[in-house]
Amino acid sequence: MPRLFTGLELPSSTGMMLSLMRGGLRGARWVDPENYHITLRFIGDIDDRIADEVAYELARVHRAPLTIKLTGLGTFGGSKPHALWARVEPTQELAELQAEQERILQRLGLQAERRKYTPHVTLARLRGTSSGELAHWLEMRGEFSAPAFTAGRFVLYSAKAAVGGGPYLVEESYPLAA
Repeated sequence: MPRLFTGLELPSSTGMMLSLMRGGLRGARWVDPENYHITLRFIGDIDDRIADEVAYELARVHRAPLTIKLTGLGTFGGSKPHALWARVEPTQELAELQAEQERILQRLGLQAERRKYTPHVTLARLRGTSSGELAHWLEMRGEFSAPAFTAGRFVLYSAKAAVGGGPYLVEESYPLAA
């Protein structure tokens, strides 16, 4: 039973910039740079028949390439932070691509995503990191920004049934072309 999600890949130069921020934060389990990505839609553990249907239906998505810009750092979890991430500037085109995938997956009978879509690149998963330690770490890193890049495809990833972080495998890729 595969665990699937869709996402956008990052250029190696962007991954290198992000990887330079690794370290110096107690309780952080850092994501390996080769596993950096922008999740579009987490699908979860599904059977092989549904996985084949997902792969087939995603091929029907026809969108133009996307310009992606990473600016700033953030966290999930409030006073009990559990993830550190780089912010992806939201755009109408990115929101439309994500919403189209959401509609496709719901038509296939999968549950709707309950959380509001927040485009980001997860840098680390946190356990036992205080909000004070995290605030200090963020303050020391300043305002992160990476050059914009063009995403020319989105991919269907599979992951081991584990607590995230990879390794992720590209199962299918879908070009974004005007």
